[in-house]
Amino acid sequence: MAKPRPLLRAIAELANAANGARPLAREGYPTLPVFAFGWPTSEMSPLYMAGSMLDAVRRGIRGDFRGPRGRIALLITALAWGILWLIHRRNVAAQPHFEDPLREALGDDYQEMAEKARATRRRVGVPPHGLVRRRYVEKADTVQYGPHPRVNRADIWRRADLPRDGKAPVLLQVPGGAWAIGMRRPQAYPLLSHLADHGWVCVSIDYRVSPRHTWPDHMVDVKRALAWIKEHIVEYGGDPDFVAVTGGSAGGHLSSLAALTADDPQFQPGFEDADTSVVAAVPIYGRYDWVSAQGRGRREFLALLQKFVVKTPIVKNRQVYIDASPVRRVRADAPPFFILHGADDSLIPVREGRRFSAALREISTSPVVYAEIPHAQHSFDFYYGSPRAHYTAQAVEEFLYWVQAKRKSTPNGLAEPTDEGKSADR
Repeated sequence: MAKPRPLLRAIAELANAANGARPLAREGYPTLPVFAFGWPTSEMSPLYMAGSMLDAVRRGIRGDFRGPRGRIALLITALAWGILWLIHRRNVAAQPHFEDPLREALGDDYQEMAEKARATRRRVGVPPHGLVRRRYVEKADTVQYGPHPRVNRADIWRRADLPRDGKAPVLLQVPGGAWAIGMRRPQAYPLLSHLADHGWVCVSIDYRVSPRHTWPDHMVDVKRALAWIKEHIVEYGGDPDFVAVTGGSAGGHLSSLAALTADDPQFQPGFEDADTSVVAAVPIYGRYDWVSAQGRGRREFLALLQKFVVKTPIVKNRQVYIDASPVRRVRADAPPFFILHGADDSLIPVREGRRFSAALREISTSPVVYAEIPHAQHSFDFYYGSPRAHYTAQAVEEFLYWVQAKRKSTPNGLAEPTDEGKSADR
C-alpha cells in the first residue's frame, strides 16, 4: 500500500485550482496539459470541491492530517477549496459579458425583438422547457449527408412534438478537435439541447479529419452538410430558408469560413450549384488566421497545419493558407456574426477572436457581435452544469432569434446587397 503524502497531494490540489483560476502556461506545448487540467477545474469547480472535501474527510479519518505536516496539508487544501469557490462565483457572475456585447451591437431592444421571434415558435405548439434534453428532444443518428459512409453522419436534434411542417429555424453545429478529431458527440450539447427544446432543428455533424484526410476535405464536408440541410431539413420540420452555423475551436474556423464562402466552387467540387449560404454564424474560440507566424503559439500551430492538415509548406502554397483563413475572406455581404472567445484561452489565444471581429467590423455591412468572456478557458461551453455553458446557449438563442426577427422586418434582409466584398488578402 502506498504511503500517504498529504502535503504533496495538497500542493497538487492547490496548483490545479490555481491553474483553473488562471492558466499556468500560455505559450508552446505546455498549454496542452494546462488546458487538459484547467478546463474541468474552471467549469466544474463545485464538483471538484465537493469531491475534494469528501475525500479529505476520508483521509482525515485515516489520520492523514495528524502532526504539523498534516495540518499544513489541510490548510493548503482549504486554500484550494477557497480558490475553487471563487472560480464558481465569478462563473456565475459572467452573464453580463454575454449580454452586454449583444446590446451594444444590436441595440437596447434586442431582447424584445428576440422575444417576438421566440413567441412565434410558441404559437406553433413548442413551448420552452429549459435544458432537459431527454424528456423533450429526440435525436436521430442515422442521417447520411454525404458520400463517405463512416464520417458523413449527422445527428438531428428536434422536439418529438415538433410538427413536420413546423418551418423551425435550423442550426448546423460543426465540432472542433484540431481538424484531427471532429466527433459530433458530445460537443455543444448544452446549446443543441437548449435550442431544440425551444423548437429549433439542430444538425450536428462528423466530417473527414486529418491526418488521414487532407485540407480542404474538412471544409468540403461542411459544405455538403449545408447542401443536405437545404434539400432535406424540411422533412424534419426545419426551415431551409433559415439556416445558421456554429462551431467551437476548429469548428469555429470551419463555421466562419463556411459563412464567408457561400456557394464558393472551390469548396464544392461536384456540387457547385448547391446553395450553401447561411443567415448567421456563431464561431466560438476559433482559429481564424492560417497565415501569420506572429504571436504566441503561432509557430506550433503552423507546424501542425503543414505536417498533418494541409500537408504542404506554406512558403510554396501560401494561397491555400490564405483561402483557408476566415480573417482573409471577410466581405461586405457577410451574414451577421456572433463571435465568442475566452480571455484565458490557453489553446487559441484571445487575440484571434479580437482580430477577426475587428476585420469583420471594418468591412461587413451586417452586425458583428464580439463577446470576450473574462477568465474563460477553451471549451467553456461544453459542460451542462457550467454557468458559462448556460449563458452561451441563452445568448446564442437570443442572437439568432434577433436575426430572424430582423430578417422578417427588413424586406431585403439585414443589409442592402453590395457589389463589394469578395475575399481580400489583408
